Amino acid sequence: MWWFQQGLCFLPAALVIWTAASFIFAYITAVVLRHVDPFVPYISDTGTMAPERCVFGIMLDVSAFLGIATMYVRYKQVEGLLGEDDFKLLRLNCIGLWLGWTSSFGMCVVANFQKTTLFYMHLVGAILTFGFGALYIIVQTLLSYYMHPHIHSRTIYLARLGIGAWTLGSIISMFISSVIMYTSLIGVDVPRKLHWTPGETGYTAHIVSTVSEWFLAFSFISFFLTYIRDFQKITLRAEVDLQSSHLYDSTHRRIAASHHNKRAPSEASPLLAGAT
Repeated sequence: MWWFQQGLCFLPAALVIWTAASFIFAYITAVVLRHVDPFVPYISDTGTMAPERCVFGIMLDVSAFLGIATMYVRYKQVEGLLGEDDFKLLRLNCIGLWLGWTSSFGMCVVANFQKTTLFYMHLVGAILTFGFGALYIIVQTLLSYYMHPHIHSRTIYLARLGIGAWTLGSIISMFISSVIMYTSLIGVDVPRKLHWTPGETGYTAHIVSTVSEWFLAFSFISFFLTYIRDFQKITLRAEVDLQSSHLYDSTHRRIAASHHNKRAPSEASPLLAGAT
């Protein structure tokens, strides 16, 4: 059996590969069509103009869905590994799930509201994606800290801690450089500025900001790489739980009941169950 066939490890692997492909494909297309400068543009700039913005939006929407699925599996895994008496950790696990889902929703906003058209909506999406995403990483790192060494190794905790520090450092660097750039370009429509000339006002701050954004994006991706080995040890299954023996309204209950008596009883089982 190949490694990606074990458990549900294909989910974080697909999330990482697909999201990276979204960034790279949009970048290559935007550069080839000369919509952006080849030297480290903003990720959002590479998905601003057609046709790349169309594919960029679709691909990031798929990434958001993969992120939601991956975070849910992680939630179920931690829930299954923790004891029923670990109320604080179970609550922290639930908080992490909602933080992660909010970050995924923010990714959809970023993908579908370009900064050159609706800048403030795009900004809200970026805050949801990066801000709540960073909080999600912090929560998962805390869970990893409390779960080692009995459930997993210290190496995983240190890896997630290092990626968390990388994420926070990138956010701080991006915020400071962006503030410097905007304050030095008063009167300039910065969100619509897609081409920069070396040496012009704000250019250095712009480069620092864009590099920080790329670092931030790939720190997120790298974090989900730490799930691959864990997800090899979990599977989820969905089963049908019938609430009624027929699909008619109340006026047909007698007919349905009579028809049902001639058939074998239906199956009933829990909706979702996890195995670790």
